[in-house]
Amino acid sequence: MEEKVSNENEKAEQQTEESAVQENHLIAERLAKLDKLRAAGVAYPNDFVQKDRTGDVRRLHGEKSAEELEASPVEVTLAGRVMLKRVMGKASFMTLKDGTGHIQLFLTKTEVSEEVYDFFKKMIDIGDIIGVSGDLFLTKTGELTVRVKTLRLLTKNIRPLPDKFHGLSDPEMRYRQRYVDLIMNEDTRRTFIIRSKAIAETRKFMMEHFFMEVETPMLHPIPGGANAKPFITHHNALDMDMYLRIAPELYLKRLVVGGFERVFELNRSFRNEGVDVRHNPEFTMMEFYAAYKEYHWLMDYTEELLRTVAVNTIGTAKISYQGHEIDLTKPFDRLTAKDAVLKYAPQYTSEQLEDADFMRKELVRLGEPAKEDAGIGALQMAMFEATTEAKLIQPTYIIDYPVEISPLARASDTRKGITERFELFMAGRETANGFSELNDPQDQAARFKAQADLKAKGDDEAMYYDADYVRALEYGLPPTGGCGVGLDRFVMLLTDSASIRDVLLFPHMRPEA
Repeated sequence: MEEKVSNENEKAEQQTEESAVQENHLIAERLAKLDKLRAAGVAYPNDFVQKDRTGDVRRLHGEKSAEELEASPVEVTLAGRVMLKRVMGKASFMTLKDGTGHIQLFLTKTEVSEEVYDFFKKMIDIGDIIGVSGDLFLTKTGELTVRVKTLRLLTKNIRPLPDKFHGLSDPEMRYRQRYVDLIMNEDTRRTFIIRSKAIAETRKFMMEHFFMEVETPMLHPIPGGANAKPFITHHNALDMDMYLRIAPELYLKRLVVGGFERVFELNRSFRNEGVDVRHNPEFTMMEFYAAYKEYHWLMDYTEELLRTVAVNTIGTAKISYQGHEIDLTKPFDRLTAKDAVLKYAPQYTSEQLEDADFMRKELVRLGEPAKEDAGIGALQMAMFEATTEAKLIQPTYIIDYPVEISPLARASDTRKGITERFELFMAGRETANGFSELNDPQDQAARFKAQADLKAKGDDEAMYYDADYVRALEYGLPPTGGCGVGLDRFVMLLTDSASIRDVLLFPHMRPEA
């Protein structure tokens, strides 16, 4: 068995070496062609005018018959990348791809002249970017095609594209060389088209509900808004350390204090933490705040937001994701952490989930030991994370978090130690986090003090004491509800992507070896 594996490894290494040699040979050939282009004049011209795009051409003329196109000729001027080249003596074909689609090109010596045809055969390679003009016609097989009259080479491709049948299949290579991935893989292009539309639909929904879009600082003098480890930098002119924001929350709530009663921000946030299929050091959230609203309204609103964005982006609120149908059409379930464990991990009893000693021992057994000073509420949350979170495939709100792990959320008026907070889980991971905002400045100061004490004891994710934010609250924050939605994770659902890297154009990775 070991010998077989060794032989396979040797074969793979040999194939890699042969591929590298072949690629270097092709690069050398294309560099020689580029030298000829430079000697003849401008190698990279910038005066070609693209008048048409393939998507529009197909939309406007794709249903016309051969007779219609012959009776009323349609001239088009296109630019794009050569994805296929077939030389067939006196007549040849190419496939041209632009940002909207692809179309077939037909060349003959009669139409373009013998000189241009010879240039096409000798100097145009797959991957080159060209500009063409010509008339539309239908081939005998009914394919819409451009009969080329003029052809110009706009950009010489030096590095050959991957094999068209295999594409760029290695995930790491796809992430590192996203530009090649986008050229070769239509599924990748579709993912990022959906992402763009989902963000646009999110913005549209917020605007329609009278939220004002704002921009807040990305460099913070004090990191705040979440329990997370920040990235630290230094501002030379001010001679002070600053932090890339971990969340825009505290600045957005300052705006509500100032009288902007409904605000939102589509924002990039940064956290100096691990990298896995759900986490990237920088990510996109949409955070919003509404005065005179509380967490039940927030849950209803977030539910409608996600449902509407899904329908307007992919045409349905029933999402197929990794073998599951996630149904956004039904009311989302709402459970406490304890009730969720009892429902999805029925091996535990209600009494056990009120027993601190039992939960501590069980968490150690599960490999998720709790902090020494964790109370009942925090232990229940830890049990939920260890036993239940991954099982929440259908949209589920986990509600009523303990005060000790919710330093910015408003405490319940009727239940001691509980905050009016929720997190939304879909496909086994958190997608949104919201709560009725804490607007008592003295309570907030006390919670900041408790967080600062934890930080002094070595908790890197505990919050700093933000005196200016407390001062803002002293001017008066109206009763307010706020929520953050993880757009990267939501786009993962809309595109059936298993990893967050699949929905980030340029995910962070270790340097190449």
